[in-house]
Amino acid sequence: MQHVIKIEEEEIQRLLLTLLKRSTKKKRPRQHPWASMHQSHNLCENMASPVGCEHYVRSCLLKAPCCGKLYVCRLCHDAEENHEMDRFKVREVQCSECQTVQEAQQTCQQCNVNFGEYYCDICHLFDKNKKQYHCLPCGICRIGPREKYFHCEKCNLCLAQDLRGNHKCVENVSRQNCPVCMEDIHTSRIGAHVLPCGHLLHKTCFDDMVKTGAYRCPLCMHSACSMEYHWKQIDKEISLSPMPTEYQGATVKILCNDCQTHCTVPFHVLGMKCTGCGSYNTAQDGGLIQQQQEGGEQQQQQEEQQQQGEEEEEQQQEEEEEEQQQGEEEQQEEEEQEDIETDTEPEQPPTPH
Repeated sequence: MQHVIKIEEEEIQRLLLTLLKRSTKKKRPRQHPWASMHQSHNLCENMASPVGCEHYVRSCLLKAPCCGKLYVCRLCHDAEENHEMDRFKVREVQCSECQTVQEAQQTCQQCNVNFGEYYCDICHLFDKNKKQYHCLPCGICRIGPREKYFHCEKCNLCLAQDLRGNHKCVENVSRQNCPVCMEDIHTSRIGAHVLPCGHLLHKTCFDDMVKTGAYRCPLCMHSACSMEYHWKQIDKEISLSPMPTEYQGATVKILCNDCQTHCTVPFHVLGMKCTGCGSYNTAQDGGLIQQQQEGGEQQQQQEEQQQQGEEEEEQQQEEEEEEQQQGEEEQQEEEEQEDIETDTEPEQPPTPH
């Protein structure tokens, strides 16, 4: 009996010691029930792997400075949240191998895993080596190599070396959205296409636009590519398709969208060709000139005919008045003649009583 009691006392002491150890451990802050669920969701779907995410190849998660949540990259964050992550304010990352949260750096301080072949400590960009470089004037990293690009000060954008001195500068052109999709161009991972007019489109947006048959810049209506071959084709079609007789002499005023020339050219439904540069990228300014002249001549003829009719009527009325006046004068002369004859007859002697 005493032996049994002794065992029970030892068990109680062991339990008390266990409870004492648990009470001395640092308590974790209590989290909202949804927080643990969201973290487990991130670890399942956004956990960095040897291939990272669909946007970047990396072996770490970024801790968002805005909400404190872990995402592979800012694009994954922006797609899930109702706000955007500021990449420049990222201070901590979590290693995908040992899950250690640490200061943003290229190599894990715990297990020495390399988070990315390329790392920028300004943009906090981790990725495989694509010969990236950080452009200070642009403020972001670009895909290189650096020697194949230059930064245009006026456009405020990195451009290919073959465009140096061979493009039309538009001040801060990349700071505006793509006019096709209305998305940002400057920080977009999609390449930009420089149009001859100097405006920018996403390369994918430009390709889709050309597939639909559109060939003009959405902003200034300038031709978006070389159209000489197409202009020659239109020349052939116009030569084989004469206008009807009533329109063959018609002309129209146009404005060229390519060279800004104002000119008057023959009217044709297939297109009006600029006399300055030979472009068919033109806009009609007003109606058909010849038709307006013909309408004016008809109106003038009608006015002349009306005026001539009025003059004839007046002349006829004058002639009638002259005839009437002449008749009255003749009648008056006859009466005067009769009076004269009456005065010249001999007087008769008085009758005797």
